[in-house]
Amino acid sequence: MEGLAETGSGGHLVPLLDGVGGGLDAALLRRLYAGHFLARWGARMWEFSVGLYMIRVWPGSLLFAAVYGVVESASVAVFGPMVGTLVDSLTYLQVLGLWLLVQSLSFIVAGVSVTALLVYDDLKVTSFPVFVALVVVTNVSGALAALSTLAGTILIEREWVVVMCGGHPPAVLTRTNSAIRRIDLSCKLLAPVLSGLVISFVSTQASAVALALWNVASVWLVYWLFVSVYNGVPALGANGLARDTAAPEVDEAAQGHGQDASDWSERLTARLSVLPCWESWAVYARQEVVLPGVALANIYFSVLSFGTLMTATLDWEGIPAYVISLARGFSAMVGIAATVLYPAAHARLSTLRTGLWAIWTQWCCLLLCVGSVWVGGRAASAWGLMAGVAASRLGLWMFDLAVTQLMQDGVPDADRCAVGGVQSSLQSVFDLLTYVMGIIVSDPRDFGELIALSFLLVTCAAVMYTLHVYRVRKHLFHLDKIFAKMQ
Repeated sequence: MEGLAETGSGGHLVPLLDGVGGGLDAALLRRLYAGHFLARWGARMWEFSVGLYMIRVWPGSLLFAAVYGVVESASVAVFGPMVGTLVDSLTYLQVLGLWLLVQSLSFIVAGVSVTALLVYDDLKVTSFPVFVALVVVTNVSGALAALSTLAGTILIEREWVVVMCGGHPPAVLTRTNSAIRRIDLSCKLLAPVLSGLVISFVSTQASAVALALWNVASVWLVYWLFVSVYNGVPALGANGLARDTAAPEVDEAAQGHGQDASDWSERLTARLSVLPCWESWAVYARQEVVLPGVALANIYFSVLSFGTLMTATLDWEGIPAYVISLARGFSAMVGIAATVLYPAAHARLSTLRTGLWAIWTQWCCLLLCVGSVWVGGRAASAWGLMAGVAASRLGLWMFDLAVTQLMQDGVPDADRCAVGGVQSSLQSVFDLLTYVMGIIVSDPRDFGELIALSFLLVTCAAVMYTLHVYRVRKHLFHLDKIFAKMQ
């Protein structure tokens, strides 16, 4: 029953909550899931719409969409480790309040500035400094929203979920991870459909206004839902106390390491430690799961998703906004199917092997995208591209879940926030490179070059993860069993 507790792994207090198979309390999980849904909805609305906003602000070019992507990705790449360190240094409730406040204000300001750009579409001619100022405000607000969303992701997905599932069978963490990802993908399915319908049948300005109003209305409910989860799970409060107690010990150990440095590598580390977040990167590099993490980050160097650049390109090719949103919705449905399939595959194959099958499944599906480059006709090429991207989400999200669980299982509690911040930063570095390429290759007619480059990077990611699997298991296939079946 709720209120009773036992000591789980890592010394955390874990409530003995009601649920099927000794799982977590259903009411608290519903509140956690509802809060996560509401928080992610606004982020997914903006993620889909910003590409359409930017290509309408500056028609006929991917430049503004790519510049926005560079600003957002660079912000997370540079400040991501700092966000992870900040989450680690503050209490859970402080992080929660800061995350929701900054995210909601950022989306409100971004919605207002985009609305002004769209309503006064002659500003670039009549008052260019005002036009530039509004573009800068939009980019900065989007970057702040991305950083605050990162803090929320680390808090909920890397911390709360792991702490809440401590002391339960591993399958509970697998199911909870899948449910969290399913909610995110449901937002990715439904929010763009709604935004696309508003843009297509009302106006682009109405979509931006709706984004601002949503964040004004939802932030209070989201905060209440998460606070009620925190108050209902004693393990979260107990873990917060453990983090506060461990912090001075970590600092003392770090100081001792600096004093004892004797050889050249230790002296180099001591000198580099003055750089911002160097210690977080050093912690990340020491993890056993660093290669899967880098492989996951590698696939972010890709235009093969319904992101800003591909959405803007499809819009340029004449695909209506509601069709793009429906295609993105179908892509999200495939991703949701991946979250349903993942627990079954995990139970049969293990986390490591599930990731191997998933990344190569994604690679095979993306062959259709590569083929679309040589398909004659704009419409046929666009549909082939959308079909390949949508199909590849099955492998992509199963791979994402597998790597996430490898990190949850393999990263020590004290390093989890730092590693989560660095992982997000690394992913943003590769995402940033995608937008840099979008600036270099800004003509939508040359989008095929970006497709080929993206496919190459996914291939590199698949090879890296395969090497990790071989390093851990010393083999990739049970050849003896295969040969036995052939005889």
